[in-house]
Amino acid sequence: MGLGSTRPTALVTGAAGFLGSHLTDRLLAEGFDVIGIDNLMTGDLCNLASALRDPHFHFHTHDVRLPFGLYAQFIFNFACPASPIHYQHDPIATFTTSVLGIIQIVEMARGKKCRIIQASTSEVYGDPLEHPQTESYWGHVNPIGVRSCYDEGKRAAESYLTDANRQKLVDARIVRIFNTYGPRMAFNDGRVVSSFIASALDFKPLEITGSGEQTRSFCYVSDLVEGIYRIAMLDTYDGSPTNLGNPTETTIKELAQLVCKILGREEYKTKEISMPEDDPSRRCPDITRAQRLIGFNPVVKLGTGIARTIADFIGRRKPIPLSSSDSMIL
Repeated sequence: MGLGSTRPTALVTGAAGFLGSHLTDRLLAEGFDVIGIDNLMTGDLCNLASALRDPHFHFHTHDVRLPFGLYAQFIFNFACPASPIHYQHDPIATFTTSVLGIIQIVEMARGKKCRIIQASTSEVYGDPLEHPQTESYWGHVNPIGVRSCYDEGKRAAESYLTDANRQKLVDARIVRIFNTYGPRMAFNDGRVVSSFIASALDFKPLEITGSGEQTRSFCYVSDLVEGIYRIAMLDTYDGSPTNLGNPTETTIKELAQLVCKILGREEYKTKEISMPEDDPSRRCPDITRAQRLIGFNPVVKLGTGIARTIADFIGRRKPIPLSSSDSMIL
């Protein structure tokens, strides 16, 4: 706690990222003193515009792979590039951020009354052979593929944190996050929601990988943060990972149609591109465990969430002049 403060304290690594910044805002609203750290490799301080005006928020530019002498009752580890374009840009930095980062956090927390909430990912399931994915499924991951820096980094972090939990060194909670979207997504992160919105706003064809029949399960950011917060606040936790996401599947083609419908594009063009290596054909969480533990059920409908995300993108982008050729694209 801060000097003379009775507020609980939380440390958020990766605080300037898409998810980290939304979580920071939620913790501040709940009455926490929040310490945010980020090396700004992919984070953006603009995401923390509101938090930086709050006297109960303190930001430090720092790399989670290096030692840091900070104390907080709750540690939310969200420090790692999370989109394929970002995590494949520097795969060694991605892997070491996951692995060395969790080692530093456990070393800092061991022997203290700290609670660690680890942001893991549905990528630990790889291109799954089980559908929907339950927490007991071990996954189908290529350990040397182009996505392995992220997949295996997160799996290794889960392994290390689980052993630390077994040895009673820390109180750790692992959340496996499925596709999440919403305001503050980076324009250039390569994720399908941001890519479709950015392309549609620029009057460009929407790039669809493969046939577009592959599915994702899109969870709006406020629903995800609600689940994370509830997991963190549980008095007791059994140490097993918990899936957090929306169990409703949507094909990539359906998402493209929805984005253009919300923008009022009666006609639009798509461009088929090759499937990325090891890209999963289906991705959907089984959230039975989260429902039982914390009553988790996403409430924001996809159409509502996409409309909010489009409005955010429009608010952050400069208008692009139209030419006669542009107007024929969508």
